[in-house]
Amino acid sequence: MSKKIFKTIVILLISAILTSCGGNKEKDTKSDKDTTISGELILFHAGSLSVPIKEITEKFNKEYPNVKVLSEAAGSVECAKKISELNKSCDVFVSSDVKIIDKNLIPDYAEWSIKFASNEMVIAYNEKSRKSSEITKDNWYEVLQNEKVAFGRADPDADPCGYRSVLCLKLAEKYYGEKCNTDRLLKKDVQHIRSKEVDLLALLESNTIDYIFIYKSVADQHKLKYVTLPDEVNLKNPEMDSLYSTVSLKVKGKKPGETKVQKGEAIIYGITIPKNAPNMKAAWAFVEFFLNKTNGMKIMEANGQLSVIPSYSPLYDKIPDLLKQFAVKDKK
Repeated sequence: MSKKIFKTIVILLISAILTSCGGNKEKDTKSDKDTTISGELILFHAGSLSVPIKEITEKFNKEYPNVKVLSEAAGSVECAKKISELNKSCDVFVSSDVKIIDKNLIPDYAEWSIKFASNEMVIAYNEKSRKSSEITKDNWYEVLQNEKVAFGRADPDADPCGYRSVLCLKLAEKYYGEKCNTDRLLKKDVQHIRSKEVDLLALLESNTIDYIFIYKSVADQHKLKYVTLPDEVNLKNPEMDSLYSTVSLKVKGKKPGETKVQKGEAIIYGITIPKNAPNMKAAWAFVEFFLNKTNGMKIMEANGQLSVIPSYSPLYDKIPDLLKQFAVKDKK
């Protein structure tokens, strides 16, 4: 064998060894990242987030395979009560109304909240819904008042979608006038009120009811037909909060027999980590993944919920340093 050929073989062998070592080092680094974050992660979330949460969890587990996510869907008010009243363990709480975190959990059970997405209210139906060929954004209240038509809504005391449905009806009377009889609509079909908005889907699919008040994102996810409402009614536009706040309703308070006033405001979702989260390390990793625009928020937007990140947080200084990138300290 010539010296030239021998030299070439030696160079190739050294190169192969170095490449192999480098590849193993990279693999070990990835493995180290995955194994340092492990265990169970208890996730409470709004029912309206079930579809995107499932997708986000699946993608999160590809990066953190040693974390077992245990998710519980319920009305956001009910989720908050699990933490504050029932003392249930929770690592991450994702609410359909950031104010539920702010008013019910801070400062005793959580220190901060981050706003992450918006939504709007619509009236959803399917092809078998009575009067579906007639309903429009200009006559929907007349259709719902028809005694042959049944509609459903969520419980205002258990789910933000419930009190937002009532607020929409009150705003609609302001917008359309007395022909939209809010009192009559609120007294109608009360047997179809459910604890969370996604429970209404089964009633609609079984043709027990014809229409439901629900978030646009949920209607899109389930490929339902729906009537869009004007911004003066749909609680979509934060710039209209002064109008939205002119309507209100009473809902259950923190203590038995106690009530509080729920004013109208734009729909903004929020997320937090309770103070006593059992798996704080995994909670930080999950929330960072959830709020990242190329991971969780990409999935959220694909499911019809537009990002509001970064948004002002009055408790910015309490947010963990890892998560401060998703909020802003000062109002614009």
